[in-house]
Amino acid sequence: MNIQAAATSVGLPVKTVRYYDDISLVKASRKQNGYREYGEREIHMLQFLARARSLGFSIEDCRKLLSLYQDQDRASADVKILAEHHLEEIDKKLAELKDLRKTLSNLITDCHGDDRPDCPILQGLAGS
Repeated sequence: MNIQAAATSVGLPVKTVRYYDDISLVKASRKQNGYREYGEREIHMLQFLARARSLGFSIEDCRKLLSLYQDQDRASADVKILAEHHLEEIDKKLAELKDLRKTLSNLITDCHGDDRPDCPILQGLAGS
């Protein structure tokens, strides 16, 4: 199937599918006219990537996951280590977001929101 049909079948933008091909993540075969041709194997890999990306895995992590997925001699421990590392990164981001929320919430609470020009939110952003 062509790139448009492949993209539609896996729910990805054509631009994303083309990018994955350009970086050799999922390499489509080429017709004589140069157009990309996606078979069942490539569609399956695109679905795999779409799911992995929806879980927040980076392109390089996806490259590793695809490699492990295709390696029948892989150790599941290798996959688990990669997933655990990603989970640690998510936990770090969540902690950072909680801190940001607390800081912004405090600034909002400190602001009277009236007609006066002094504003703790702007002062906080300015570092005052």
